[in-house]
Amino acid sequence: MISHLKMDPVIKQALNEDITTYDISSQAIFKNHQMASIELLSKDTGILAGLPVFQRTFEVLSPKSNLTFKWFKKEGDKIQPGELICLLTGPVQVLLTGERVALNFLQALSGIAAATYALAAPLAKAGIKVLDTRKTTPGLRYLEKYAVRVGGGYNHRYNLSDMIMLKDNHIAAAGGIGEAVRKARSIDPFIHKIEVECESLEMVEEAVKHQADIIMLDNFSIEDIDQALAIIDGEAVVECSGNINAENVHRYADRAIDYVSSGAITHSAGIVDLSMKNLVIKDNHLNMI
Repeated sequence: MISHLKMDPVIKQALNEDITTYDISSQAIFKNHQMASIELLSKDTGILAGLPVFQRTFEVLSPKSNLTFKWFKKEGDKIQPGELICLLTGPVQVLLTGERVALNFLQALSGIAAATYALAAPLAKAGIKVLDTRKTTPGLRYLEKYAVRVGGGYNHRYNLSDMIMLKDNHIAAAGGIGEAVRKARSIDPFIHKIEVECESLEMVEEAVKHQADIIMLDNFSIEDIDQALAIIDGEAVVECSGNINAENVHRYADRAIDYVSSGAITHSAGIVDLSMKNLVIKDNHLNMI
């Protein structure tokens, strides 16, 4: 599910960015209240994500308009070029004014879902889950993490308050993994799990020794992952991260790891190309003002 409470402010901000006062082009060509239909079409292969955001964009733009959406695809569907996704009907000015913002959301979120699916599908049979990170577009984290779930992934911490994650700077400033874990547990002894980011096998040994709940193997080679797993020996949840992509993800599928995390599925996903075409005016003969 996706919350209006969460997405409406983001949609309003995007609409305000695109419309300073009014849509000069549409209001110059079309009369107020003229009704029309237009098709949402796929020009690409991918995974659909963000259909509720797409629809909600038009509803937020003009709450009292008579808008209808006839959906031919659903959230999470695979799409191919040329497929009809939706037939929209409503005031032509609303359809054209909201077009770009609605498409921008849908294309970007579908791109994230497709990038996630490319990692998640090869790992699913092994029971390994794909996680996102906090490497999201400022202001769009809620929507981007939603798109990850549509693509078959899972959400890592949403923000800094969700869990304790001790990274290189924390560890260095504290004087080592043991001291960093001790300090973290002194202020939060049981509510939040503690994850330690490790960059070497020596750090893995320290993280196991000090009973980290989750050990992240950051930029480890496959050979070093195998050695790290032998050290951990089931004593902690294992997450692998760093330069994992659709071309090499299969190498992780037969190893006893729990999670693969990727910042690229949000920060470098690209888009799924979509368009709104075939506008048909329903009441062009009416002389409305």
